[in-house]
Amino acid sequence: MSPAGRLNASVTRLNGSKSGWPAKAVRVGELLPPDRLHPAVLAWTKGRRKAETWSVAFSGGADSLALLLLLWAHWPERRDRLVALHFNHRLRGRESTADERFCRRVCAALGIRLRVGAWVAGRASRARVSEAEARAARHGFFAAALKSLRGRALWLAHQQDDIAETMLMRLARGSGLGGLAAPRPVQPASGGRLHLRPLLTLKKQELVAALRRSGAAWREDSTNEGDAYLRNRVRRRVLPAWAKAAGRDALAGAALSRELLEEDEQALDRWTDVVAPPDRAGRLNLRALEGMPRAILRRALHRWLLARRPRPDLSRQGFEQLLAAAERNQPTRFSLGRNGFAVIRDGRLVFEKI
Repeated sequence: MSPAGRLNASVTRLNGSKSGWPAKAVRVGELLPPDRLHPAVLAWTKGRRKAETWSVAFSGGADSLALLLLLWAHWPERRDRLVALHFNHRLRGRESTADERFCRRVCAALGIRLRVGAWVAGRASRARVSEAEARAARHGFFAAALKSLRGRALWLAHQQDDIAETMLMRLARGSGLGGLAAPRPVQPASGGRLHLRPLLTLKKQELVAALRRSGAAWREDSTNEGDAYLRNRVRRRVLPAWAKAAGRDALAGAALSRELLEEDEQALDRWTDVVAPPDRAGRLNLRALEGMPRAILRRALHRWLLARRPRPDLSRQGFEQLLAAAERNQPTRFSLGRNGFAVIRDGRLVFEKI
């Protein structure tokens, strides 16, 4: 019997029929083989420790369901170290409760551990909350779960449609290279965590088609049908018109642009490291940056600010003012709020506490 035949036979024994979740996972894996996933994520998986825990964000929607099934199908040796993380925002009443029940059923059928978090603020106030507030609460739960599991890998189900949506949203607010290169396939996060996005090479419709062909159902978030949030408006109104006007595969084009922007960002990071690394005292040598492109100085200053603890709460206008002062390399004492001062003297940028 072929390996695929043996796997299907074992799935039938596990599930009692060929219509359960293990069989659906196998079918989705057949329709979306590993070489369809992002190569940077595949490269990361090579040589990983078998005892390493992989956590996957699982909302119950089509994207996260497809990701969970693909992880189960393509990395069978990891199944006992795979943990699904479901965050119940409690913003849709019974629908949110039904989402959680669905995730519990899927994970139980696949033999995957599930951890559930709930947002107290969401239940207490059914009023509209911002996307940023909901995201912060969700990722707070993810961070706490990874810490307790002693894992660092968090798998996320962003796909090509998300790339285009994010790019258009960030263009509207004037984001630079770093913002436009998101979401990244392999992205270091705070606390030593690592965010992995293997589906960036796939479109939403491809994931949905694979789920339908496997017979898998998923949960739909009714708030996605409204226009209350910017991402929904971009998804429902802008993307279809943009793709139609382009007359070509605009989603693939946005994904390619994201890849190129990330390459440029990495090149600028490497250049900045070579030209002006901070010294052991955390001082930035502005003389070494004289004559360099402004993008290098901007990046060096941004990194210098991020290294401050606690991080300064500096507005965009404040950053531009400090950037201009650093570019002139003239003696300056610039307030960073309660954190202290950015001081330019003797050709160096230093931090002084209040």
